[in-house]
Amino acid sequence: MIDRIDHFVLTVRSLETTCAFYERVLGFERLTDPGRPTALVFGGQKINLHEVGHTFEPKAAVPTPGAGDFCLITRQPIEQIEARLAACGVAMELGPVTRSGAQGPMTSVYFRDPDGNLVEVSRYHAD
Repeated sequence: MIDRIDHFVLTVRSLETTCAFYERVLGFERLTDPGRPTALVFGGQKINLHEVGHTFEPKAAVPTPGAGDFCLITRQPIEQIEARLAACGVAMELGPVTRSGAQGPMTSVYFRDPDGNLVEVSRYHAD
């Protein structure tokens, strides 16, 4: 019945800080449309951002900054991701480590965004 994820929502303390982080570190594009949540666009997906005190309806029962834990897939060698994180001054929390993703084995690195969300960036072994 379900094919893929289109978007998900993160509740953040600061739109500006969060957007600047994801644009600088991962190359996401900021999308701002009046009356809609600010979004970070990458590939065929996006992350909608709700700033604390300025959320959109409907929303999670308890929207909380730092409660996110998600995995993003790259086609770049994981060493390039490690180098990018280091160049941007982002501390890796764990990695590289082997994990099992939705499509098989992958290598992952983990770090945190400004709100403390756990971000996993992975590359499938078959890529």
